[in-house]
Formats: sequence, structure tokens, C-alpha cells
Amino acid sequence: MRIYAPSLIVLLGLVTNHALAEPSAAGGGYFQSHDSERFSSRRLNAEALSTYQHLDHRTGIRYTDHQFSQDDWQRSGQQLRLVARRNDRKTTDGWNAELGWLQQSTHDLLTLDSSYRQTFASGSALEVFANRDIVETRTALNQGLYFNFAGASVDVPVNPHVTLVGLAGYQGFSDNNHRRHLRGRVIWQPSLDLGLTLQLRYRWFDNSQLDVGRAYFNPERYQEGMLAIGWRQRIGNWRNAMTAGLGSQQIASESATPTQLLELSSETQVERYALRLRAGYTRAAGPAATNDRDYWYRYLLGELVFPF
Repeated sequence: MRIYAPSLIVLLGLVTNHALAEPSAAGGGYFQSHDSERFSSRRLNAEALSTYQHLDHRTGIRYTDHQFSQDDWQRSGQQLRLVARRNDRKTTDGWNAELGWLQQSTHDLLTLDSSYRQTFASGSALEVFANRDIVETRTALNQGLYFNFAGASVDVPVNPHVTLVGLAGYQGFSDNNHRRHLRGRVIWQPSLDLGLTLQLRYRWFDNSQLDVGRAYFNPERYQEGMLAIGWRQRIGNWRNAMTAGLGSQQIASESATPTQLLELSSETQVERYALRLRAGYTRAAGPAATNDRDYWYRYLLGELVFPF
């Protein structure tokens, strides 16, 4: 793996020495996705954690092996990251930062995944985020395209049963395309004990240029409205969640078409290990280099950590 960032090498070396000398946890992860364009992405992770309390409170290093494929085309990549996360499991307040270096073919990229969330005395919450990553399509990987994405979201409780959520973001691609994002949700919780919510969701984005050489989905503008049902419940040692939704999307001035969403997650943390599982399916326009209104995407994620 070719890494041309000396400062990152030094930081990785310091954390590696500490983690390997006296690690508090070790773990691994698996991610697999597939879409209607026959594009597949697979990631295998291994990590050593020098500080570990639970899945959302840890510090260490992570190595990821990437595999991409579509029909008879294949591409591999390697990534090394510093991982630090401090999130309260009840309020989700806190921060996380993953700084790394990814190499695929002849392309190298400094990557970032970071966020910070704070809840105030009024009950409102502010979250800011910044991400830098590759664009995962065949053409984009061949060209080494990447994006920078930053923004902020605000949660405003109207009363104990209703919360408004708004997000604004800016995404810049390495091909000089610029994208503006707006998202909103109205969340109604009929009972504070059942873990059920009804959600009205909306998302919109536009692009500064339309010709990106079919490297990724890039309409002049895109919008989607959706009605979703959410459920969260703890059963024994397992924390479970589900979201299912139906909606409609509009690509530029074309007629609206239906969309679907299903996400499932479950995790447990006991003294001997921690396990997180997640799966999802969407039938809506996505990252693929196509304007297919019947595009679908599905994924499976698993993570296992052993504390010492």
C-alpha cells in the first residue's frame, strides 16, 4: 500500500504501538452491497483498539480491504484509518472522527468521516459533519473521482411527541461539479413507551453541471418525499430498530415514480463481545451512473468486537 502522507504515517505508528502493546479490544467487520446495475462493493475490516468501552466509544486503528466488481471488471483497494469515537448511547451526543488513506489502482486519497452532535437545555440538538471519500462506480473508480461533503442538521422538539429535523449540506466533487442538499423530517411518536414513530421525509439536491461523463447519478435536480414507520425496542441484551417507507421521487422535470425503503439493525454488547448487524434495501435513484427510475440498492453490514 502506497502512502504519501508522512504525518499520517507518524500518527498511525504511534497509535499502532500503543494499541498492539496494550490493546483493550480487537475486532473485525464485513460490508457487502449490490445494485440493479450489477455493481458490487465488499469491505473487510480488522481493527486494534487501544481504548474501548462500547461500540460508540473507542480509539484505535482500522485496516480495510476493498473489492469492487461489475460484470467482468474488478478493482481492489486498501485503506488504513485512525478511528476515534465518543458518543453517548442514550442521547447520541458526542463526536467521531476517522482519518485515513485509501489507495485503489494508481489513485490515492486522504479520507475523512467526522461529526459532532450537541443537545442543548431547550431539547434542540445541532449536528455538524464533514466527509471525504471516493465515488463508488466503475467509471469514477477508474478516474479516481472523490467528493467532499459538509453540512449541519438541527433537531427541534415541538412537544414530547413531535420533532422537526432539518439538514443543509454542500458536496463538491473532484470533477468540479457542486451539489446542494436539503433534507427534512417530521417525526411523530404516538407513545413514548412503544418505540414507534411515524415520519414524513423529504430530500432534495441539485447539481452545478450535468455532464459528468456518466460517472455517477447526476440529474439537474432530484427530490423525494416519503412516509415511513420507525421502530426501536430493546429485547433482552439486544437493541433493535427498523424503518420502512414508501414514497415518490422526481428526477428533474420527469414524472414522479415510486420509491421504497427498508432498514433493519440489531446490536448487543455483553462482557465477552459486542456485535452489530445491519441490512437495508432502497428502491430509488442512487449513486449508480444511470437515470433508471427503477434503480435499487441493497447492503449487509456486520461488526464484531472482543474486549480484553
